[in-house]
Amino acid sequence: MHLHEFEAKKLLSTYGVAVPQGIVATTPEEARAAALTLGGDHWVVKAQVHAGGRGKAGGVRKVTGLAALKAVATEFLGSRLVTHQTGAAGQPIHRVLVEAPAAIARELYLALLVDRQRERLTLIASAAGGMEIEEVAARDPEAVLRIPVDPAAGLQPYQVRRIGFALGLEEGTRKALAALLPRLVRAFHERDLSLLELNPLVVTTSGELLAIDAKAHLDDNALYRQKGLAELRDTTQEHPRETEARRFNLHYIALDGDIACMVNGAGLAMATMDLIQLHGGSPANFLDVGGATTAERVAEAFKLILSDDKVKAILVNIFGGIVHCDLIAQGVVSAVREVGVDRPLVVRLEGTNAEQGRALLAESGLPLVTASDLTDAALKAIAAAQGASH
Repeated sequence: MHLHEFEAKKLLSTYGVAVPQGIVATTPEEARAAALTLGGDHWVVKAQVHAGGRGKAGGVRKVTGLAALKAVATEFLGSRLVTHQTGAAGQPIHRVLVEAPAAIARELYLALLVDRQRERLTLIASAAGGMEIEEVAARDPEAVLRIPVDPAAGLQPYQVRRIGFALGLEEGTRKALAALLPRLVRAFHERDLSLLELNPLVVTTSGELLAIDAKAHLDDNALYRQKGLAELRDTTQEHPRETEARRFNLHYIALDGDIACMVNGAGLAMATMDLIQLHGGSPANFLDVGGATTAERVAEAFKLILSDDKVKAILVNIFGGIVHCDLIAQGVVSAVREVGVDRPLVVRLEGTNAEQGRALLAESGLPLVTASDLTDAALKAIAAAQGASH
């Protein structure tokens, strides 16, 4: 789950992290009132969407005067912002953040994330703040510092010093960094974050550290113990099918292809998508129905898939483990009859009672194609999609 920038900054401020003075607004009139409250004659207006690259896409504007501020707020609110992360449709803008400008001397990059390979929290730091960190890492890997944090020992003073010197900070700013980093680590752990990114984290002309931008992602598996943050979920920033899938504990991510995938298990789902892509097809979604698959969940999964007009064929790839393949086959047959699937359907079953499951599919009389293995399933789904497009 993602937080908006203004929500991430509010969270950070509770941990003593310095952020610019800012007020969120949902109407041009509220934006004007926010500017008057902040004072001065210069402000920064920032579109609040769940996407990076807002600055390059024109979603962050510096304005002078109330008339200009209101004009930008009017332009933003109710429109959609298209960045390199959103796709052509963009994300809807329902809020803007009006902030007082900061006296910036330098821009830095700082992030905390979970390193899956090392199985621990890792700090990422770079002197190239305000830029796409992926571009920096590709162009100059040495410009990006990675500091793993031992889960037992925690963040160590020597690691803080190493980051400070690598960023070329003055002594006073290094002391500010030494105060900042433990607060970020504590926020990361206590709020069950999977990503906390400050880009840029700026050094002001007075040598202070200020989080000009903040991005925070929460681990969905821990939302039950972060109820206050869970209530901040903004479904307008999510694909409608992803929101609907969550109601039935389905893990769904919309993609741009035309072959829908229904799989149990995230790893198998990724392998299925990879094979489709490898053999010249294009997956329309990631959909993990989970290990305890039921007829109801399969039916809801079919409804999600069929609501996507781009889908030309469906590939069901199920490994029977805890739930046996014959029960899964019964669920597929029941769901297909209930929903009324009107597109080519390829089914591959493997695992416990796979033969019985395939027999049930064959006896169902439904217009579906069975596959013997994953490659066979991918090829048949691709052929079906190509046939449907002619």
